[in-house]
Amino acid sequence: MLEVQDVVTAYGKIEALKGVTLRVGEGQITCLLGPNGAGKTTLMLTITGILKPRRGSVRFHDKDITGQAPGGIVRAGIALVPENRLVFPEMTVAENLRAGAYSRTGSAASEIANDMEAMYNRFPRLRERSTQMAGTLSGGEQQMLSVARALMARPKLLLMDEPSLGLAPMIVEEIFQIVRDLHKDGTSIFLVEQNAHMALQVAHHFYLLEQGRVTFDGTPGEMAEDEVIQRAYLGTRQTA
Repeated sequence: MLEVQDVVTAYGKIEALKGVTLRVGEGQITCLLGPNGAGKTTLMLTITGILKPRRGSVRFHDKDITGQAPGGIVRAGIALVPENRLVFPEMTVAENLRAGAYSRTGSAASEIANDMEAMYNRFPRLRERSTQMAGTLSGGEQQMLSVARALMARPKLLLMDEPSLGLAPMIVEEIFQIVRDLHKDGTSIFLVEQNAHMALQVAHHFYLLEQGRVTFDGTPGEMAEDEVIQRAYLGTRQTA
């Protein structure tokens, strides 16, 4: 569905991505693990056109979208739930949702209203707070709003950058249940996450990004058996 091939993205002279290659399968949850500063968010921003790669290509459904404007990539079917949620704080919940549909210029107002109703049904707390300023929501509610806003674009592929970051354990469980439900409903998901234990419960394939390079590519079973990943991300160590 999504193919990233030998992508190099730099900030000035500093290369944050150093030849990244990976694939996201249709109908799957693919997870990207990695420490802070590994380049995970840079990769998300490169896929969505916010950053332009210095080298390499990004293909979506076998079409080259490398370096396209972000609006065009959203219209192609990719939406991003950004790190730290980044809701529009001085807009209401309802206004944030409508903003998520900005790329759907050909959609009737009634169609967008129906999709907003679907978001309220999926996230009942957003309905309760539809007229509330987004900046006054709790962290978990802002994460729900960020997901719902991205879904308003009707994406074929949803990118989620650290959705559990900074949230209480009970809310993290709720967010990962949302990930399961979205996948069950047919959404393909590319998930950046540091909570490897939770990711193991939902993901079909894993990549590990370290210092701008992919250092692991495998299934959940292979990841769970990798001694280095066990020590670094699962808090366990294999015994001889």
